[in-house]
Amino acid sequence: MNRTPLFEAHRSLGAKLVDFGGWEMPLHYGSQLEEHHQVRRDAGMFDVSHMLVLDVAGDQAKSFLLAVLANNVGRLTRPGKALYSCILNEDGGVIDDLIVYFVGEGRYRIVVNAGTAEKDLTWLESQRTRLAQGVHIRPRRDLAMIAIQGPNARNRTWEANPDLKPCSEQLGVFFAAACEEWFVARTGYTGEDGFEVMLPTLQAERFWGSLRAAGVTPAGLGARDTLRLEAGMNLYGQDMDESVTPLESGLAWTLDLVSARDFIGKQALLARAPRGQMLGLVLLDRGVLRAHQKVITAAGEGMITSGSFSPTLGCSIALARVPVEVAENETVSVEVRERLLKARTVKYPFVRRGRSLVALGIDSNPSQHPQGTS
Repeated sequence: MNRTPLFEAHRSLGAKLVDFGGWEMPLHYGSQLEEHHQVRRDAGMFDVSHMLVLDVAGDQAKSFLLAVLANNVGRLTRPGKALYSCILNEDGGVIDDLIVYFVGEGRYRIVVNAGTAEKDLTWLESQRTRLAQGVHIRPRRDLAMIAIQGPNARNRTWEANPDLKPCSEQLGVFFAAACEEWFVARTGYTGEDGFEVMLPTLQAERFWGSLRAAGVTPAGLGARDTLRLEAGMNLYGQDMDESVTPLESGLAWTLDLVSARDFIGKQALLARAPRGQMLGLVLLDRGVLRAHQKVITAAGEGMITSGSFSPTLGCSIALARVPVEVAENETVSVEVRERLLKARTVKYPFVRRGRSLVALGIDSNPSQHPQGTS
């Protein structure tokens, strides 16, 4: 089992540790629900050092990434600008989703998921050998990564390390800056403002402690999952994988299908109509929506890919892959423990910057609904 540089810090805080993609990670530190609310209302921090940072460099780095990423890195013209993208197989299936940062001419930084890291690296190296042998891909396991998220996240980060303020205060959303050995990105996976900080592993525990002293609450995988679901953000392995395309996963906005640029998987996407679409669900009856539950619509059956109780909304929500004919604001049925429960289709995200973006039309008193793990 792999462990991050913050493993001992998690254990000292009494974290419930679980296996996540081969890494021993904190699920929560006592109350998943409270950790979720702290991120929405103040600031929380997550150890995301299990994710893999890859530095891509060389004269052909841009042309290489133009070929292997579905989104267009040609749009990255200002140093520090970030882009969300997928890497696809020849059939248009999603190998992984990632964030790529433009560091400078011929230099990019990519962050890939933990569970797919070795697969991604092997695939990228095989494409590099085929397309751009002058490009170098450097895995950065010498770096830790801490995400600080919430309405007060940036101010608390600067309180914990004042040296970061001059280089990060002017960052726009989805921009990053190098602060000597540290790399500070105004990105995240919660629907809140904040930073994702990449720093040398030997400095991670001290920074974590400084954040705690500044009032930032440690949060685990459980809160991270409910936060990202409320924000309508996909989870690889649940909401998409190599068996589905971005068009079937709510990620059409990440595709460049109009320009002359070709990329791996593009021709398959152009040749095949989507077999489904992603919509949000809000449960109208009592219960909790979970992954793999069957969704029954007038146009045919679908499947929930991610579902949970939403602490912010006080009801159960889900992402579901349903027939393309299904529209927003339709009533559908979900098979939950051999019962058919009513749900309404909605456009997601459900929550952004702590504010509900959907009209619930139900009793959303949290005390009236199951609250999942806490």
